[in-house]
Amino acid sequence: MSIERFLTGITPSGTPHLGNYVGSIRPSVAASLRSDVQSFYFLADYHALIKTDDPARIQRSTLEIAASWLACGLDPDKVVFYRQSDVPEIPELTWFLSCVLGKGVLNRAHAYKAAVDKNNAAGLDPDADVNVGLFMYPVLMGADILMFNAHHVPVGRDQVQHIEMARDMANSFNHRYGVHFTLPEAAIEDNVATLPGLDGRKMSKSYDNTIPLFATREQLQKLIGAIVTDSKAPGEPKSTEGSALFQIYQAFASAEETRALQQAFADGISWRDAKQHVFERIDQEIAPLRANYLALMADPGKIEAIFKAGAAKARAIATPFMTELRHAVGLRDLRAQDAATAKSVKVALPVFKQYREADGQFYFKLQSAEGKLLLQSGAFGSPKVAGQSIAALQTQGAGALAELAGLVTLAEGVSAADIDGALQALREAKAESKTK
Repeated sequence: MSIERFLTGITPSGTPHLGNYVGSIRPSVAASLRSDVQSFYFLADYHALIKTDDPARIQRSTLEIAASWLACGLDPDKVVFYRQSDVPEIPELTWFLSCVLGKGVLNRAHAYKAAVDKNNAAGLDPDADVNVGLFMYPVLMGADILMFNAHHVPVGRDQVQHIEMARDMANSFNHRYGVHFTLPEAAIEDNVATLPGLDGRKMSKSYDNTIPLFATREQLQKLIGAIVTDSKAPGEPKSTEGSALFQIYQAFASAEETRALQQAFADGISWRDAKQHVFERIDQEIAPLRANYLALMADPGKIEAIFKAGAAKARAIATPFMTELRHAVGLRDLRAQDAATAKSVKVALPVFKQYREADGQFYFKLQSAEGKLLLQSGAFGSPKVAGQSIAALQTQGAGALAELAGLVTLAEGVSAADIDGALQALREAKAESKTK
């Protein structure tokens, strides 16, 4: 049975806070311990260059974030933990992918569109202050994912577009040069916990309302004491509904502990006592991690060695794969012309293309090796459901058409046999690539 690959990127852009810990670090570290998956975690320092031009800040943030994840239990012996800039095959793959992806796809990227809309609203040139890095970073993200043929990429719903783009890149490359890339799936994290900050809004560096993950015990107590509450006096019942203090406590406490504080709120606990209770519970979990973090921060050489070891593991996969891709596109030993010519006749394949329209709905189509439309889907509310329909076609062939009646339409002049033939060609190509 094949091992599923999960890949998570972490951009070094500031000091981690409690919201990062609860929403990302803690669940990701827990997931990394699964024995049935191969996990890749990387510090996306190339991506950080888009957001800041302060070299010292990037270096410091890389150190802080690496130390945070390691202190919280990420085991570099059980995962592939590396720094993006230590794997030179990634920017090389970025160039390969940029040569098969249409510019129009990048024109629709959320970050780029937001920058253009902002400039248009201000009466400026649409591309004012938009650097090529911002425009191209979805391609770099696609290379991050496709370099290791990740099956699943945990993302928030607002990041799904990047996975769709990675699939587009993989499909385009596979169509031109044969099947080399797995089509990644977005593992949408709808249940990720989000913490309120000091002012009740979402904890975010943008709002300057964060509680640093590894603040000292004294700083932590002071910051929790600054959480905004209402004016109810001791003895007056207090509602947990909408209480930032209670929500933060709930993210750290057991169900039994949560019920106990809920009752204390109803009994009129003073805000001072409630904040002290919340502080003690958070510090109980964070204190041992803080000790690990401080030890790591005091020994950056240890983190650098961990990154170098992780890069060696990552490049053990990336280097031979890049050799395969270089050969596929024609960057070859000139003595191998005959073999190259023999392989070139097998390049063209049918292809599924999954995309999102302006109506916000998700669609897919199946094209023949010659680019002819064979099958067009209707609208789906989520990429996951659309992907399930594609999977049904891939595994069942034309036999899945009956259960997908009303959801897919055959192009004019196309028969079920044509669909079966195209899908069989895809299955055979996939099976052949696994035996290489």
